[in-house]
Parts: sequence; C-alpha cells; structure tokens
Amino acid sequence: MLNALKHFGMGDSWGGYESLVVPFDPSKYRTATKWDAAGPALRFHIGLEDVDDLKEDLNRGFAVFNASSR
Repeated sequence: MLNALKHFGMGDSWGGYESLVVPFDPSKYRTATKWDAAGPALRFHIGLEDVDDLKEDLNRGFAVFNASSR
C-alpha cells in the first residue's frame, strides 16, 4: 500500500507542509487503554497538497492493499 502512494512521503512530521505516512505499533505507546487491534497502524500527516490528489492517492493505496490481502 505505502509503495503505491505518490503524494505521501514516508516519515514522521517535523512541522513541514508535506503529507507523510508512517507505520507504527500503537501497543507500545498506549498507556491509558490497551491496543486490541491486530497488526500495526498508519499515522498520516496531511500537508498542503490538493485534497482531491490526496484522496485519489489514498484510494489507490487502499486498492493495492485490498488486492494484496485477498
């Protein structure tokens, strides 16, 4: 999925304007409640790119993800 994204870079946000995504395991960070979901999560930082471009990018990424999980 992440390799299919064109407008999202990989990495944490340092206050920049670009859209980023990073996989992480919330179970290591949760303190108030337990993370019960299976597998990692994705953290998205939405930048200043065109909203329609970002939506199209996410749709493409999720299509690749869904195709690979079958």
